[in-house]
Amino acid sequence: MPRISVLLPVYNTPELYLRECIDGILSQTFADFELIIVNDASPDENVERTVKSYKDSRIRYVLNEKNMGISETRNKLIDLAQGEYLAVHDHDDVSVPERFEKQVAYLDAHPEIGILGTAHIEIPKNKIVMHPLENDEIEERLMYDCPLIHPSVMMRKSVLIKTGVRYDKAYFPTEDYNLYLHLIGKTRFANLPEVLFKYRKHDSNTTNKATQHIREIERNVFAYLQSEHAALWQKAQSRHVRVTKIKIFGIPVLKIKHFQTTTNYYLFGFLPVASVYSKISAKNKL
Repeated sequence: MPRISVLLPVYNTPELYLRECIDGILSQTFADFELIIVNDASPDENVERTVKSYKDSRIRYVLNEKNMGISETRNKLIDLAQGEYLAVHDHDDVSVPERFEKQVAYLDAHPEIGILGTAHIEIPKNKIVMHPLENDEIEERLMYDCPLIHPSVMMRKSVLIKTGVRYDKAYFPTEDYNLYLHLIGKTRFANLPEVLFKYRKHDSNTTNKATQHIREIERNVFAYLQSEHAALWQKAQSRHVRVTKIKIFGIPVLKIKHFQTTTNYYLFGFLPVASVYSKISAKNKL
């Protein structure tokens, strides 16, 4: 059995991006892996032709009979995986050659870690992005943000089997964030400081309908965190909520609370009068 299963969902991927992605995986210095590619019923037939042009025996190619969506396709990839470690990947990103080698070495040396990400560089702007390294800081950040860049993550399959945690399509396009939240307390998290991944950043704003959906997800996530991880939630609130008080002639007339993308307004400091959300941008993925 291979040590690593690389989980690669593809859908209408431009050939240039797909070749850069697959070439980066096949060029890894750690070679004991299988590359599972699931084509989620792409209308673009060139996706399949591109994949089948590779003759590497480590590639396993599967074509969905109908479009399942990214969450169910990722779950299918997990079920198909034979490896001890699961290397998440997206169809238009690029892993640097040492990524798998360094992640496997760290996971072998730290059996308590179940989710391991890395620092990354955003392309094409070549912006380096660092993340919290240790479990406690990552868990606290998860209360209001996602400090794990999903396609850089390597996971222990045993953790997912033991917990039964999977991607939930109801939380698309934040299904990866939701997966991490349900693993808090069931495993530990870490990030490597090395830049081991090239994340292709697309400039794309969500539609109003998608934005409304994301707001509903945000409300559900916050309710879950307050219920299941109350201590962590309160810690994050105390450290990261910004409060502005407006007084007239010394009398408090308005309190403004800023947390993540939400700003709440309270008349006289306690009476809620409005909530304002900042614009959300999302990477164009599957």
